[in-house]
Amino acid sequence: MPLRGSCFYSFGILYFFLNSFIFPTASYTLNNCRITQNTQAICQKNSFKVFPKDIPARVRSIDLSRNNISTLNKTDLKNVPNLLRLDLTRNRISKIESSTFVVQISLKVLILNNNRLCKLQEGMFDGLVNLIELRLTSNQIQTVERPSFKSLSKLRILDLGHNKLRHLTNVFLQHTPHLQNLYIPANNISTFHSWELSNKSTELIVLDLSQNELQFFRLTAGIFPKLKTLNLKDGIEDGIVWEVNDKSYLRNVVRLDISGVRSSLHGLQEVLETFNSSSSLKYLQLNHINNSLQVLINASCKNPKLSSFEIQNNGIKVITSDLLHLCTNLKALVLGTNELTDISDDSFQSLRQLNTLIIESNCLTSVPNAVRKTQIIKLDLSFNNINGLRCDDFANMTRLQGLYLYNNPLSSLKDCVFKDLVNLHTLMLQNSNIDQLNGAFKENTPNLKTLSLINNTLTVLDHGEFKALNSLQTLLLKGNKLEKFKDGTFFGLSSLTHLDLESNEIIEITNGALGDLKALKTLNLGSNCINYASVEPILYPPFAELSQLVTLDISSQSRTHKRLNFPQNFLQGLTNLSILYIHGNHLTSVHPNTFNYTPNLNVVVLSNNFLRDIPDNLFSPIQKLKSLYISMTMLRSLDFLLHANLTELELLQVGYNTFSVIREPVMLSLSALTYLYMQGNSFTCNCDNAWFLQWVITNKQTQVLDAYNFECSYPPNLKGRKLLQIDVRSCTVDMDFICYISTACAVIMTLAVSFTHHFLQWHLVYAYYLMLAFLYNSKNKDKPAHQYDAFVSYNANDEGWVLGELLPKLEDEQGWRLCLHHRDFQPGKPIMENITDAIYGSRKTICVVSRDYLESEWCSREIQVASFRLFDEQKDVLILVFLEDIPMQQLSPYYRMRRLLKRQTYLSWSRADAHPNLFWEKLRQALETQEHPMGEHILLTVEDGPPGERPDQ
Repeated sequence: MPLRGSCFYSFGILYFFLNSFIFPTASYTLNNCRITQNTQAICQKNSFKVFPKDIPARVRSIDLSRNNISTLNKTDLKNVPNLLRLDLTRNRISKIESSTFVVQISLKVLILNNNRLCKLQEGMFDGLVNLIELRLTSNQIQTVERPSFKSLSKLRILDLGHNKLRHLTNVFLQHTPHLQNLYIPANNISTFHSWELSNKSTELIVLDLSQNELQFFRLTAGIFPKLKTLNLKDGIEDGIVWEVNDKSYLRNVVRLDISGVRSSLHGLQEVLETFNSSSSLKYLQLNHINNSLQVLINASCKNPKLSSFEIQNNGIKVITSDLLHLCTNLKALVLGTNELTDISDDSFQSLRQLNTLIIESNCLTSVPNAVRKTQIIKLDLSFNNINGLRCDDFANMTRLQGLYLYNNPLSSLKDCVFKDLVNLHTLMLQNSNIDQLNGAFKENTPNLKTLSLINNTLTVLDHGEFKALNSLQTLLLKGNKLEKFKDGTFFGLSSLTHLDLESNEIIEITNGALGDLKALKTLNLGSNCINYASVEPILYPPFAELSQLVTLDISSQSRTHKRLNFPQNFLQGLTNLSILYIHGNHLTSVHPNTFNYTPNLNVVVLSNNFLRDIPDNLFSPIQKLKSLYISMTMLRSLDFLLHANLTELELLQVGYNTFSVIREPVMLSLSALTYLYMQGNSFTCNCDNAWFLQWVITNKQTQVLDAYNFECSYPPNLKGRKLLQIDVRSCTVDMDFICYISTACAVIMTLAVSFTHHFLQWHLVYAYYLMLAFLYNSKNKDKPAHQYDAFVSYNANDEGWVLGELLPKLEDEQGWRLCLHHRDFQPGKPIMENITDAIYGSRKTICVVSRDYLESEWCSREIQVASFRLFDEQKDVLILVFLEDIPMQQLSPYYRMRRLLKRQTYLSWSRADAHPNLFWEKLRQALETQEHPMGEHILLTVEDGPPGERPDQ
């Protein structure tokens, strides 16, 4: 993995620090899992054989249901210490090692349903000190060792249903003193002895012993002071022996189910009398009882507190007034799934407190007259054979709020059938073959809030068909044969918020058809036949007046597989639209202006179309978009996202398209992206996708779902290989590493230059001029002998002395030929070239040194060239004449170099006042002296060194 870091840091150790702490290496893209925003890991149905190791430690919930895990090892969960919920339903777990959950001290819910555990043993649940709910339904558990629950002191819910337990033992409650719900249905328990479960009072509220074929139920102590629900249904046919020493032991039971218990009449009466005496039982289920049903009903209804009574699946064909005459306190009666064909008119006359009556799944052919004599609030007559409704079927039922008539062959309605249902809130009429409403809702049911007419055969809705339903909020018309709406069809539905018109045959929505639905928030028009000739703007957009609409479904309109068009202003008026479903429409194009009218869209589903290319500016008007689904649309590129500026997009689904390369700028433009679905695409496994592969593995914000299963389709030799297994390191230029090397080199170079400038500046200058000297020699080695005896280097401020003293003496008196820059330099030639030619064209160089000379740039250049000639030729060619005393520390490094070369030819004019003739004589001797090798020199003065320096220095 390449180094990560910054070009601003020079040293490698800093890069390693950044790598370790700022850029952790753990990948956010998981192998077959996804992380939701509430830190839940979803890993279901992924064929895991072992517990996945790459789940982040921050995850609080893991769903690993429907996999193939067979063993939980002690190291499997050590990396997820913050779990609150773990679901391992439908795996093949047969073994859980001791201490597997030792670090799961926060876990509250553990679900191990539908696995292969045979034994609960010591240490299996160690560490689960805060577990509240443990579910072990549908395993093969036969044995529960005594210490297995010793850590579960806070357990509230334990479900061991559908296992192979034969006996109850006190292990359930010994270590779980706060257990409230104990479910042990469908085991092999034949006896219940209270002393087996506990020897002292418990906190159990729910005890489920159903489907165990109990032969004995013995309660010898009051261990259930808080028990409210007892389920004993489906006992064995030989009967149950009921032994409760004190009926007060079950005094707080509120809900009892003894359905299917095949006991003797005396035995069942004994059970019922136990609860009748306590006067606490309110909910009784007496289903699947064929033995003396009337007697048992009478026995049950002696309980004055009984308010809900279920007597389903008992084969009752006729109900008369005698059947329920003692049930005067009932509030809810369930008679479903019997074989009722007739109910006498006075069957419910004694049930004066009845408010819920359920008679679903029977054989009634009409609404029983008996229901009109009740004061019920809810009536369920669904799944009967009622073939028509009469005007007086619900006469005077003004208290009725919920009426369920679905799955009856009603065919049609009448305008008078609901005339008295002034307080009706819910009316369910789905699957009833209704083809006409006949004005049933034009004047009735003013308080109706939910009306379901799903899967009927309605073809036309008349003008004002729902005009009385000004309180209606939900209207479900799915699965009818409606083609279009007349103006005013929805007149009166001023409160409607949800309208479902899915799976009809609607071709168009005419002008004003939806204009009365000002409060509508959800509209489902999916699976209809809406289509337009072109994308050109239309004069009357169908949703122009639905400014409050939040969700619109116009998916699957092209059921005939014809090319579909939506006008570019189709969505005009939907200023508050948040969710749009437009998938499955065979769209080949979407006009760029389509979303100009929907600035608040958060979710767009465009999948399953034929949009090979999407306009660059299509999504630009919807900057609040958070979820975009464009799978199965044959997209060839994602470049349209570059121009969309979708900075709030969190979810992008683009699976099963035809693009093969994902460009870096596209992904980087989606700064808020959290979930990316790309399954089923044809990926190119070469350097074109190198960046994408690296990004998938290393980015810490975006999950690329199922990325580890992406396969290569190109080049042919890699077809079928997993995309993330391809090595593309050779494709990438590691810019971080290059920055690191470049920065390090720059720092080293800076240090080297600083060191050189401070300590070796003049050495470099020497080298430079040495090179110039070498080049000059090479260039002029064949030229004739020196043109001048000496080149005089001086500052303009010293020109008076040179012209007044030096020149007359050396040229006029002694006959030397001197070179002076103001007289002998060639005009037009570069100054440095004139200086070099003059120095190398003279046998000697006389430097007239003064303070002004040392400060002059050109004089400095002249003495440099002369010094380098001295250094190059190793001959005595340099004569220094000091016009004034200059301290050593003020001399330029060039003069110190002269001293380093051990030259001692120095003349001082300032000290020649007493002996001027001697000064000129020494100067003449210096000029006459041949260019001796260095070290063979003549002592010209008594000064051993430059003026200002004592001989002993």
